[in-house]
Order: sequence, then structure tokens, then C-alpha cells
Amino acid sequence: MARIGGFADDDIVGWLGLSPTLGGALGSYADAVYNRGRLDARTRELARMVIAGHNECAVCRNTRAEASGLDEEFYLHVDDWATWAGYTPAERVAAEFAHRFATDHVGLREDEEFWERCHPALSDELIVDLALSCALWLGQGRALRVLDVGQACRLTV
Repeated sequence: MARIGGFADDDIVGWLGLSPTLGGALGSYADAVYNRGRLDARTRELARMVIAGHNECAVCRNTRAEASGLDEEFYLHVDDWATWAGYTPAERVAAEFAHRFATDHVGLREDEEFWERCHPALSDELIVDLALSCALWLGQGRALRVLDVGQACRLTV
């Protein structure tokens, strides 16, 4: 049950209307992540889905990047990001970054071994795009969960 307004379970946009300036800015931020970011679709989607699991966000868990040609097999192994052979080493590094961004950001910052693996796999520019993308997903997903809005929605990115 939504903690604000009388929004339907599938209304992911209506609640943003309560804060049109910030809601509009959030929409622009999301547009930048999905349409202007430099992460390839597979890396972006794996990192996004790792964050979705930590946020327990139905919207994110049910969203698929169908336009990117990713199949359900790709999504079935998100919880096995560290070991599934179908993900590349760079995708696994991005998934680990997303996981630790959501669960232990200080440990991530201080882990020299991680950064030694990360830099050959992702350029500084991609690391920045990944960090800013994770910030969007973590923040927006947690806002949706805390306010209990939009939890029945199925979006297509």
C-alpha cells in the first residue's frame, strides 16, 4: 500500500508529480543513464539488476532491456554474476562494483585488489558512468520501496 497519495500499484510516474521539479530532473537523469551513458547494454543491465536485487524493487526486477536483444537467460543468472560463464570479466567487475556500491561502499573504496582488477576491465570514463548509474538505481529504487509506490509496474527500457 502506497505511503503517499492514492496511487495505483502500477503508477510509477504519478507520484513524481508531487515534486515536479525534482521528478522532472530525475526523469532527465534516468534518460541520460539509459540513452547517453557509455556503458554497453549488457554491462549496464547486469549492474542495474544487481542493484535491483538489493533494493527489492519489483519495478527494476521486472524491467527488461528488450530493445538491446538481451534474452531471459542473461537475466536468470544475475544472482550468479561472480561465477556464471555467460558474463565477461568486465561485466563481472561491474556487477561486483554495483553489489558493493549497494552494500559496502567504504569497503569498495578501500579495496586495492578490486581496483587493480577494475582498471584493466573498465576505463575511468566507464567507471564514472557506472558509479553515476548505480547512484540513480540505488536511490530511485529505494525511494520506490520506502514509499511503496509503483511496485506492480513492468517497464521496458
